[in-house]
Amino acid sequence: MKKFSLLMLLCVTTLTSNAQELESILLAREDASKLTESYMNPAMKGLIYGMSSGWYHTAKVHDKLGFDISIGFSASMVPSKDELITFANLGLTSVTSSSLTSPTLAGTGPGALMNVNATVQGQNVSTSFTMPEGISKDLPLSAVPTPAIQLSVGLPYKFDVMLRLVPEVGSDDVKGKLFGLGLKKELTSLLGPIDRLPLHLSFLAAYTSMDVNYRMDGSTIGGVNQHAKFKLNSFTAQAIASLNFPIINIYGGLGFSSGKSDLDLLGTYNLEYSNAVTETVTDPLNLDFKASGLRGTLGARLSLGFFKIFADYTLQEYNTASMGIAFSFR
Repeated sequence: MKKFSLLMLLCVTTLTSNAQELESILLAREDASKLTESYMNPAMKGLIYGMSSGWYHTAKVHDKLGFDISIGFSASMVPSKDELITFANLGLTSVTSSSLTSPTLAGTGPGALMNVNATVQGQNVSTSFTMPEGISKDLPLSAVPTPAIQLSVGLPYKFDVMLRLVPEVGSDDVKGKLFGLGLKKELTSLLGPIDRLPLHLSFLAAYTSMDVNYRMDGSTIGGVNQHAKFKLNSFTAQAIASLNFPIINIYGGLGFSSGKSDLDLLGTYNLEYSNAVTETVTDPLNLDFKASGLRGTLGARLSLGFFKIFADYTLQEYNTASMGIAFSFR
């Protein structure tokens, strides 16, 4: 469990660790929020869609107190339109660049050189900084990764309750925790004779919350108590169907996912400009990211006794592939 918890934290840290480079964007002053939001947006949305995935591999619920433990991994594909920041679309006022675009976190290649011209403490000043690079090549399948470990337990009246729990893990530099709760209700018996078929129908609702705190060393821009704080909440509601045969299970779902993630850059930052002008800012960024939309999933599961292998693909704004294994005892 601890090793898997660290894997979850590693995946999220891969996405958020560029916060160390985000410090430089603060030199853009009033444009810093626009540039940071555009750069981080694909990662935040990808995590929302990923955390809403992989909750099921069958519509059939467990018998009372039956259970399974599943270990899964989801990868949300970033659309090509979200791999680049187009500066002309941002309405920038303090920064210019000879480049028309720069990669987002989910893009590839080096960041663009940005030139700052602003008025600070009544003086016209200038400086420059480089946008963070895209890290798509460092991500599994060049997609936003979201691993999950999950416990599902059968309850009376054809219910399953599902729990995702990662207690706070990490070090002084980066810490994270995750909590997810889902409820699945099988509806097959309400449809009369259909309950004699291998077809099962259910309804699922699930919620996930994740927190990550990443501490920076102040090597890029001087200051104290510099850290990035990230919080994600996601929710999904889906109608699920599955055809359960002895070895092969075909399953799918239609529904809706939505979520919100917050990214705060906290601490003090000493920004240095030309003419020896220095400005200190405190808790400079508080950004919100939202994602929502319809989703459709199709997948298959191979059953080898109590051991299951499953994989599915979800069509949504950020298409998501999920796969994993489960140990199921009904």
